[in-house]
Amino acid sequence: MNNIKNKFSIKDLENLTGIKAHTIRIWEKRYNLLTPKRTETNIRYYDLKSFQKMLNVSFLNNNGYKISKIATIDENKLPLLVREIASQSNIESHAINTFKLAMLNFDQALFYNTYEILLKEKGFSEIFYDIYIPLLTEIGLLWQTNTITPAHEHFLTTLIRQKILTSTEQVQSAQINKSTKTFVLYLPDNEIHELGLMFINHEIISKGYQSIFLGQSVPLESLTDLQNYYDEIIYVSYFTVKPEKEEIEDYILDFDKMLLKTPKIEFWVLGQMLNCVDTENLPTNMRAFSSIQSLLSEL
Repeated sequence: MNNIKNKFSIKDLENLTGIKAHTIRIWEKRYNLLTPKRTETNIRYYDLKSFQKMLNVSFLNNNGYKISKIATIDENKLPLLVREIASQSNIESHAINTFKLAMLNFDQALFYNTYEILLKEKGFSEIFYDIYIPLLTEIGLLWQTNTITPAHEHFLTTLIRQKILTSTEQVQSAQINKSTKTFVLYLPDNEIHELGLMFINHEIISKGYQSIFLGQSVPLESLTDLQNYYDEIIYVSYFTVKPEKEEIEDYILDFDKMLLKTPKIEFWVLGQMLNCVDTENLPTNMRAFSSIQSLLSEL
């Protein structure tokens, strides 16, 4: 248990549950909802049990329960009520909370069990859209605010990566190629954030297209090799943190010069670094997308 985060500041609770610190303090005083502990130097903190309780309180509050009602429910019955409500409706919110709990405890079994429960209700693509995308957005914010460590983030993203790979293997075995176009998916030099691109690869294959996934940190020069084997190529990339702001325009110009030599070669790209360029004036055959959904709608 030494690796488990078991002390939380009130700011941690705010970041993890979405309930403002000011509101938590009011609920403590008015409803005796939580009892913070104190360190030897008299600094307030909350234990893991308090965090788990606040996740349940947040879920119930978001599902129409008033805090005055929640405060009267026996603490041991809160998880049962949450599971009952989640089974009837809002399974997404409950699953996100459970995945966050699994991440904080480095609990692989809880992650796998939650995922198997979701598979009974949803297909893999729905799970990614409805749960993984909002979850990963939250995780990014938690990391930026130092609520979690890089170890927590890597633990969770590695498990999600495993599920993408497993599902991709399953759809690939049933692939029916319905186009002469070949999609080539890659990330630029020093870009390592590949989960979004991995999911795009999954969806391209599931729709019957041929996809070649090259992965992280691929130099432009290596991409030219594919044109010796395929006539119609759509390169797809995800600019999350690379190329950097001062380099991205030159990167786009180099890509155009080296690779977009015929009308049959295209470049589709998305990611937050595109905010640094004028996407209305991109080279011919290059298209920018605002989201995974918008890109996949073009298939």
